[in-house]
Amino acid sequence: MSQSARVILSGFSDEAAYTKTAIEQFSIMSALGMQYYSLRFMDVGQGIKNVMSLTKAEITKLRHLESEYGMNVASIGSPIGKVKLKDIDDGTTNEYIPFKRYLKNHVAKVCELAHAFETKLVRGFSFYPPKGSRPEEHLPQVIDQIGQMVEAFHRSDLTFGLEVEANLVGQNGELVAEIHRHVNHPALVTIFDGANLVCQGYSTEEVARQYLAMKPSLGWMHIKDYRRPRRARVRGHVDEDALKNFVPADRGDSGHEWILRDFAIWIPKLERKLQRRGIPGVFMDLEPHIRGGGQFGGTSGPDGMGVALRSLARLLDYVGIGYDLYDFDDIRAARGF
Repeated sequence: MSQSARVILSGFSDEAAYTKTAIEQFSIMSALGMQYYSLRFMDVGQGIKNVMSLTKAEITKLRHLESEYGMNVASIGSPIGKVKLKDIDDGTTNEYIPFKRYLKNHVAKVCELAHAFETKLVRGFSFYPPKGSRPEEHLPQVIDQIGQMVEAFHRSDLTFGLEVEANLVGQNGELVAEIHRHVNHPALVTIFDGANLVCQGYSTEEVARQYLAMKPSLGWMHIKDYRRPRRARVRGHVDEDALKNFVPADRGDSGHEWILRDFAIWIPKLERKLQRRGIPGVFMDLEPHIRGGGQFGGTSGPDGMGVALRSLARLLDYVGIGYDLYDFDDIRAARGF
């Protein structure tokens, strides 16, 4: 295994837990040997909440539990950018929030959360255009709004990761890359997710092209996969809550083997770039949706998360990318033995 290319394994811990309690999430992630998690939904004793709704008391309690379990936050898995771009009734349930208020309240809130959990990374999205419209028509407004958001993140010494996903303006790699090119800010990177392309009907070859479009702007990857629907590429709205063909990373149509083999060459350079911004390295963030996914999250269960992790580990071993999981010596050192 090449030691020149190494990644940090992390995962959306809420996917691993049925009850979503902090103790269940951390117990499963620790048992899998993972030291990092991305924070999205959590029950800290007052019911399941999105990270954006956590109270100061819940944050404090969660920080104590992190110490007990040896866990660290890789990224804030926020829903920032998953709101309507325009105040138009388009038949969807997506919320519209005037941008100045969104910037002042929601973006500022996620900056506070990132500092509270001592992470430099915030995951977000590129806004919903009116259903039925062409995303390209809305690029100027999205570029302006994301540019303002990124500047706010930069002032807070944070880096914003823009994820490729269906139904958003940045619904494919070329559009996300175009947004990144025009915003042109060191605090903006992009997040590749193969399943988010395959579920739109992209072929394995097309997914590779979308990855290559994003490659110069990549900050980290989400790892999940999907078996391609038996139809041509989706033209228009994707019913995310009806998606059901999520699979481990070595069983779908994203072409992860080729993508990761190519990415391995890029990792050392990317790692140096990220470390200059105070980020520990290049994250590969498991978000497998093995038991199903939707617009704002998914479920894998403890068994599904284990299957997804082993699938990714096999691929990384095969393409020569290094990674670390907790071992016996780590546990002894943590306990002062």
